Amino acid sequence: MSEVRPALTTLSEDEQAFKEAVRSFAEGEILPRRTAMDEKAQMDPELVKQFFEMGLMGIETPEQYGGAGGTFTMACLAVEELGRVDGSTSVLVDVQNTLVTNAFLRWANEEQKQKYLPRMAADTVGAYALSESGSGSDAFALKLKAEDKGDKYVLNGHKLWITNANEAGIFLVFANVNPEAGYKGITGFIVERDFPGFNIGKKEDKLGIRASSTCELTFENCEVPKENVLGEVGKGYKIAIETLNEGRIGIGAQMLGIAQGAYEATLGYIKEREQFGTSISSFQGVQFQLAEMRAELEATRLLVYNACRLKDAGEPFVEEAAIAKLASSRAAEKISSMTIDLFGGNGFTREYPAEKFWRDAKIGQIYEGTSNMQLQTIAKMELSK
Repeated sequence: MSEVRPALTTLSEDEQAFKEAVRSFAEGEILPRRTAMDEKAQMDPELVKQFFEMGLMGIETPEQYGGAGGTFTMACLAVEELGRVDGSTSVLVDVQNTLVTNAFLRWANEEQKQKYLPRMAADTVGAYALSESGSGSDAFALKLKAEDKGDKYVLNGHKLWITNANEAGIFLVFANVNPEAGYKGITGFIVERDFPGFNIGKKEDKLGIRASSTCELTFENCEVPKENVLGEVGKGYKIAIETLNEGRIGIGAQMLGIAQGAYEATLGYIKEREQFGTSISSFQGVQFQLAEMRAELEATRLLVYNACRLKDAGEPFVEEAAIAKLASSRAAEKISSMTIDLFGGNGFTREYPAEKFWRDAKIGQIYEGTSNMQLQTIAKMELSK
């Protein structure tokens, strides 16, 4: 029998205080802007500035590079609390911390860290560019090509579905320097927004997380200095896999936040809504649905927090990350759908927040590894024991 590790989910006083500070900020600054941002499908630039001012864009970044010197768990707590109010702002902060900054902390050399980490902690958004039209779940089928030109690489091709693209100034881009070698030619590159030949293309019009920018990137003889290779040439596949393993916990935290927000909206509504001369919260059928939501929510929190703790402790966490993302994305969709049901006709209108929680939840089963890919990961790891 394999050892069953205990769930490590208790928050310290510092973590709880941080969580509450982010919650207060989200309710005070994001909530009043939420509907307008969703309708316009545009992030409020003032909010992005405030994210930097609060230290939310470099939570794990060491203080020597201008960051907050926090933990991965703290980054996920921030993602959770932002998601509780708005999924779009949540994923912007998530990608910055759990994908881009995390990759720099693990794989960048000291010169790259000194050059880019202070910028990403102070005023520059980062984006993670892996997906292409023909390489979604099959991430290593990417076609973006990088040619060695002596003191530089020249990139040609396209990327699709890149989160934070409109706001970002720094892009972690994966391209193949030797297509004949397959995935062993994939290499990570640090691309700045103003590099010649690099352009931000079409912005997707999405069902949910609408204020989060999701765009195409085009590379037309884009010149990238050789010093901007992240890690080793031909080892980009390792960076991509291992960074996404960590990023999936962040998406789990985002889905947990969305589920929490939907649950709280439901709890408030059923206490106020009256039918047949009494609050609908007095009906046993409604109470049972509320209890189902609460149980799903608590189970999700345990899974996400446990994966965070394992990652911070340097323990194996890949399977736990996959489980957390799988379960949290399912829970967020289920809970937000039940929210619409319990709101009745009001839940189907945009006057109430129920439908937005559901729209924002749907992406959880798709990006940073579909639910089927999480199932595959879990099964492979179990069968290898």
